[in-house]
Amino acid sequence: MTEVVSPRLSTEGAGAILLDTADAVFSDDVQSRIWAVAAEMLAIKGVAETVPGMNNLMIVFDPLLIPPATIEHQLLDAWRTVVPDAVVGRDVDIPVIYGGPDGEDLASLAEHAGLTVDEVVRRHSEAVYSVAAVGAMPGFVYLSGLDPALAMPRRAVPRMKVEIGSVIIGGAQAGIMPCTAPSGWHIIGRTEVPLFDPLRDPPSACKPGDRIRFRVIEVKA
Repeated sequence: MTEVVSPRLSTEGAGAILLDTADAVFSDDVQSRIWAVAAEMLAIKGVAETVPGMNNLMIVFDPLLIPPATIEHQLLDAWRTVVPDAVVGRDVDIPVIYGGPDGEDLASLAEHAGLTVDEVVRRHSEAVYSVAAVGAMPGFVYLSGLDPALAMPRRAVPRMKVEIGSVIIGGAQAGIMPCTAPSGWHIIGRTEVPLFDPLRDPPSACKPGDRIRFRVIEVKA
């Protein structure tokens, strides 16, 4: 049986509490518990929203309907007693063109890892990723499952414009840009798969628990 780690609680304004268990290494077991607690807490009257993050969980509630101390007690109780169910996610295929103008950091990441570009592409595309959380920007997927050899600290100075569809790596996580926005993550390729469409139901193409596989279309110099 996996040991249940002790979470840290902090208030985020009058109507939000953050449960945080994040450590130096991401835990898929902890993330499964996060998802289960999020579902259980959402059923409580006065809880407006539950927002799973990477090994953390934000609870948004109405303090006029339920006191913060009550929420904290129920949250800790749920964390201790919940039985995580296997999340039945979908398999999502993401075709990628690696390198070239749309993957300008591929060569530098390969150098950082001490690998060839082809080996980086092979390791990145052969992994099976799990959507641990969706957030930061509409439709952005935080992906666990990156080969540790490909981990690279985020850029010290973020780019002010990273194009929609950019396939990126930041620290030990993989991701895909759902829109054009600033980012300090490293760009290794590009996909045409739209991750967010406000006119679609649901607007986000992926949800927590989905499995993502990157498929190599081309590797450009």
